[in-house]
Amino acid sequence: MVRGLVFFFLLTVGSANAQVHEIQYDGFKVWFDCARRGTVRFFYVATRDSGSLPRGSSYTIDPDFPRECQSKTTARFGKKRSIAFDVGHQVPANHFDGSTKAIHQANYWTNLLPQTASMNQGAWRQTEDIIECLRDRVVLQVWGGAVWTNATNEFVASHGMQTPSAFWKVVIRTDTRDAIAWIVPNKTNMGRPKLDSTIKTVAEVEELTGMFFNAVNKAVKPLKSWPKPLPCSLQ
Repeated sequence: MVRGLVFFFLLTVGSANAQVHEIQYDGFKVWFDCARRGTVRFFYVATRDSGSLPRGSSYTIDPDFPRECQSKTTARFGKKRSIAFDVGHQVPANHFDGSTKAIHQANYWTNLLPQTASMNQGAWRQTEDIIECLRDRVVLQVWGGAVWTNATNEFVASHGMQTPSAFWKVVIRTDTRDAIAWIVPNKTNMGRPKLDSTIKTVAEVEELTGMFFNAVNKAVKPLKSWPKPLPCSLQ
């Protein structure tokens, strides 16, 4: 039996009516498209930080999920067209550093996609840091996923997966149901200061994904990303 595996049909961005696998890990969930060898959506609840386990530097195949669905190789992405690409986490390992099992699962290839180093270490990382700091004050619901429309083929030959054109994320406060949403282009020059330029309304992400989010003021676009409450440890 494959652990936590559910088959269903989902309208995914850039892949209509694809058959997708729902995988439940220790504290987070991903929806994985075997045809793309990549995650199309993820969800987790961010609660108070309870640990500081190291993430580890190796990326591994999920042993309980069909091998033929996953990346052809566990090698890092490297450079293509003079652009540096990182192995980009969808669900960040650091948000599960209180669980040895979860932090290890976050390094499975079912949770990893090609992201430009600029975006992964810049604007995308900034969204993770905002969640890391705010989760000590309020429980957060975190949804996100890849935009496959206009995906590129840098790593099809080596890994069997395309490179998404962008990544989206919606963070919802469970106390007020206020939310913030981003659609971050997967390109160069996407450092931390660029995050505010990627803010969208929740309604725009609903239109993009076909999903419904239980949030208030969904048509309102915040002027700035949420601040990181201080003091805050990002370890």
